[in-house]
Amino acid sequence: MSTTNLQERSRNPEIMDDPDLEAHRHMAALNGLSRINRVTGSVGEVWSAIAPLIGRDHREPLRVLDIATGGGDLPIGLSNRARRRGVPLEATGCDISDRALERARNRARRTGADVAFTRIDILTDDLPEGFDVITCSLFLHHLEPAEASLALEKMRRAARRLVVVCDLRRSRSGYALAWLGSRTLSRSDVVHTDALLSVRAAFTIDEVRRLADAAGMQDAVIARRAPCRFRLVWEAT
Repeated sequence: MSTTNLQERSRNPEIMDDPDLEAHRHMAALNGLSRINRVTGSVGEVWSAIAPLIGRDHREPLRVLDIATGGGDLPIGLSNRARRRGVPLEATGCDISDRALERARNRARRTGADVAFTRIDILTDDLPEGFDVITCSLFLHHLEPAEASLALEKMRRAARRLVVVCDLRRSRSGYALAWLGSRTLSRSDVVHTDALLSVRAAFTIDEVRRLADAAGMQDAVIARRAPCRFRLVWEAT
């Protein structure tokens, strides 16, 4: 397990980003990522940021759009958590992958989550209007800095109230944890490979701050979060 070049960001194509990836390997990888998301508390991290906006006295549900949703873990988790608590929330997930969206729709049906899914490429498409909160988890590291700033700017412009972005932090401890966690929680060779590529491609807190500033989010709150991650929260004024 080499940890060379972690001082500098190194972005190489991940297997999951290959549109020609075999369906069974893609599904196995999405299942592995779903387990990793559960263990690392991805839904809870976002929920704690948006919870202050949700109240039983709200007449209209809080509308949440999840960018690059993959298998839909985040919007499904948020929808189910809101339902258990009896609070109004309307979740939508979007992704560029039709295969991932199909899995997300199937999983939403199995879990009884009332979540809509739609195909959107954040780098080329306009984001739909009318969403109070826009979320994005474990996607920013897939992008070049200019693309990441563009994505953040689009989220800022489209969100009526809040933007919440969670992702990896590039570090030696994060690399070691990715190696161990990916092999403990998944048998997918795609997850094993991409987990390490993801950490190498992840941004540091200082780098995320520069991306946020370039996107017009100078007042965003960016904090370190366990395990070896960060959370960016920007509130519209």
